[in-house]
Amino acid sequence: MPNFQMSLVSPAKLLFAEAVAQVDLPGAEGDFGVLSGHAPMVALLRPGIITAIAGDFRERFVVFGGLAEFSDESLTVLAEDATPVEEFDVGLLEALIDEMQEGLAGIPVGAELDEAIARLDHYKSIQAGLTVTTAL
Repeated sequence: MPNFQMSLVSPAKLLFAEAVAQVDLPGAEGDFGVLSGHAPMVALLRPGIITAIAGDFRERFVVFGGLAEFSDESLTVLAEDATPVEEFDVGLLEALIDEMQEGLAGIPVGAELDEAIARLDHYKSIQAGLTVTTAL
């Protein structure tokens, strides 16, 4: 499988810049993968886990939203916040999830509540993805 260049940038630093065969991304409209030859695209990212794959190599990052652009056999991910999975503080995420769950009762029914529930679901999916990673 042909490779393409992937770069993952957070506001703090360049986290990853390597040739990869596939990248799986948490898109705002649903998860999707990018392979060499993918049509040019720009996509919003939701909180989730990015997986970069090259042969037996697999690198995973927790992101909290951002933007992905693929063109000219190059994928650039501009993340709002990103951390390699092995450096991510799961305890902090669990505390944040607990706080978000407690706060739901105080939000009136409507679009704001819907957004809060969706964000909570995204954070829980990160937690589940990290639990699977730890168990392996």
